[in-house]
Amino acid sequence: MMNKNEKLDILEILKDLDKYEPRRRGWTWREPIKDLDMAGNVYSDASKPLKNSIPLPAAKYFENIDPQPIQVITSEIASGRFEDDIRRMRMAAWHGADHLMVIRTAGQSHFDGLIEGTPQGVGGVPITRKQVRAQRKALDIIEDEVGRPINFHSYVSGVAGPDIAVMFAEEGVNGAHQDPQYNILYRNINMVRSFVDAAESKKIMAWANILQIDGAHNANATAMVAWKVMPELMVQHAINSLFSEKVGIRKDNIALSTVPPTAAPAPDLKINLPYAKALRDFFSDYKMRAQMNTKYMESSTREATVTHVLNMMISKLTSADIQSTITPDEGRNVPWHMYNVEACDTAKQALIGMDGLLEMVELKEKGYLPEKVRELKERAILFFEELLESGGYFQAVEDGFFIDSGIYPERNYDGISRKINGGIGANTVYERDEDYFAPVIAHYGYNNLKQYGMNVGDCPSSLIGGSTFEDRSKIQYIDELDEEDNVNVRLESTKKYLNSNIIKPEVEWAGDGMLVVDVTLPTSVRYAEAAALVIAKKMNLIDAEVIHKEILQNAEATRIQIKGRLDIEIKLDSLVLAKEPDLLSDSEIREYISEHPITIIAGTVGQDEHSVGLREIIDIKHGGIEKYGINCIYLGTSVPITKLVDAAIEANADAILMSTIISHDDVHYKNMKKTHEYAIEKGVRDKLIIIAGGTQVTPEIAEKNGVDGGFGRGTKGHHVASFLVKKKVEMNEN
Repeated sequence: MMNKNEKLDILEILKDLDKYEPRRRGWTWREPIKDLDMAGNVYSDASKPLKNSIPLPAAKYFENIDPQPIQVITSEIASGRFEDDIRRMRMAAWHGADHLMVIRTAGQSHFDGLIEGTPQGVGGVPITRKQVRAQRKALDIIEDEVGRPINFHSYVSGVAGPDIAVMFAEEGVNGAHQDPQYNILYRNINMVRSFVDAAESKKIMAWANILQIDGAHNANATAMVAWKVMPELMVQHAINSLFSEKVGIRKDNIALSTVPPTAAPAPDLKINLPYAKALRDFFSDYKMRAQMNTKYMESSTREATVTHVLNMMISKLTSADIQSTITPDEGRNVPWHMYNVEACDTAKQALIGMDGLLEMVELKEKGYLPEKVRELKERAILFFEELLESGGYFQAVEDGFFIDSGIYPERNYDGISRKINGGIGANTVYERDEDYFAPVIAHYGYNNLKQYGMNVGDCPSSLIGGSTFEDRSKIQYIDELDEEDNVNVRLESTKKYLNSNIIKPEVEWAGDGMLVVDVTLPTSVRYAEAAALVIAKKMNLIDAEVIHKEILQNAEATRIQIKGRLDIEIKLDSLVLAKEPDLLSDSEIREYISEHPITIIAGTVGQDEHSVGLREIIDIKHGGIEKYGINCIYLGTSVPITKLVDAAIEANADAILMSTIISHDDVHYKNMKKTHEYAIEKGVRDKLIIIAGGTQVTPEIAEKNGVDGGFGRGTKGHHVASFLVKKKVEMNEN
């Protein structure tokens, strides 16, 4: 297993890819743990904890536990360079993601075959065999690190859908989007071709135990008024789910991609919760994959996060099986490492925070919610009935039934219309010959097994010694085809940053040099935007652009976020690292103090009137040392050195905490030295721990002037309490 401090070796992953074999097929759900107890917290809806992970920031107050929710968590990844996405996959997995969905590059739906080589993508990653193998191989390593299977996912759609399905089955892909209606409505692929291809693709996916997720949610993103398409969304889900089941996919491998149709400032729950409940009523036999609606997403990270959390409340109330995560990338068109990770943490925090919700609340059976649910289901049934009366699905599409901005039965006649005999791939479906035979397994339709003396259920590929599904040696692995646009060229340009001591800032790709600057300017939005670009230029940012602007008040202030490139390199071995604090855990500190009480005398010394910093170190309100049970006697500000030491003697204190902020004429040095010398004069220095703190204080300065410890900016009560306990243990041992 990899060391957590060791980078993934991309070159090693790419090595011998022609020989790589996936170690398993099929989708894996999380392993539920009933009444999981972690540090005294009992969880109702949790799954098996990870072997290695990065817990939430607040976990330090809870013994660094990292409980995992029951839902599979999706992270959508697609920077255009799969070699950088591999690194992001590792980041996402360590933060709890176990469904890594690689978004396909724009336009790939129209390719009529598999892409070979590994070109750089625009708007996603080109899905190639090499890319799939490399990422699946990397995930094997990451799985071993985190101790949990990770589902790898992409798209089986477009005119090359069956070809891609075969490749996915061969290469161990675990989940895939497959929805013939998506092809028709959003890619203008001929509807007959789309459904015929889908039948073959779904048959292959069924053989490989690949989880199918549909794409009906796209109606939300494209409709002019998204909440009005709820009835037709249910019809789309019904057609695709039952079609998949009839082709042969198991019910528990069919998942609806459910998306709440609206977002605040609309009344979010009043619209989205009834829709989610109606879906569960209609489609209880299938899985639910909850995804956020990106239609209303702007560039604000805060707004995206709030919408995400509201959506996850619906997921908990209606028992989603997979929780997609979302980032502001849709609004910014920039898929960044940090936002993938933040979205995973948001999902983990929200879902585990709502643990046991259905044990405490229940959805009403009377009133607005059930009435709205019934209304939506009735509208969907009526929609479906009219679809049948009009001549079936194909005719309904040609008549523009779908993505109409009126809520059924209202029609605004602005829906998407496709021709039955039109679109990409029209007239490319041919009736099979009477003696048709294909020597492959997982094939849809009649295959004339009898003419070869075979029965239904026999494996046709046995006649050729097995197809690529049984004999991997028959898979044709093609490496790079383009001399310029390939992963080797990209890695060569960034090789100095791979497993070396040289780093550059990055947000998306290795060595991209990108920075994000957040600035608030006291002017209107247009002036603020222009001024921010001037600031970026002064900071030597290259290709700077404004990626977010937020009016705080029209005249008073505007918040601007700028993205720009800074071409600097930093050598790690040239950096001087501050000594890392050796901290005890909260429980270790409390346990010691309960058995060995500690009293401290505290005050700001000399003529210094600053008190805020010292109070934060002491007061329980600010997480100060009082919370551990340390007895604190505070003498105030401008305390003479003699009074500080005399008070410690009188109270039989263990330590003195002296704050010394003013540094004029090196008075902070002098006060530390005087305190040390006066304690010697009084004969108590060997019994007292003396700690000094202040903005200009460092451990080196403190020790040089005779005191035991020095603390500067950023010091918290935890640091001081750890130091006190360890120093007391050291004194007692001596």
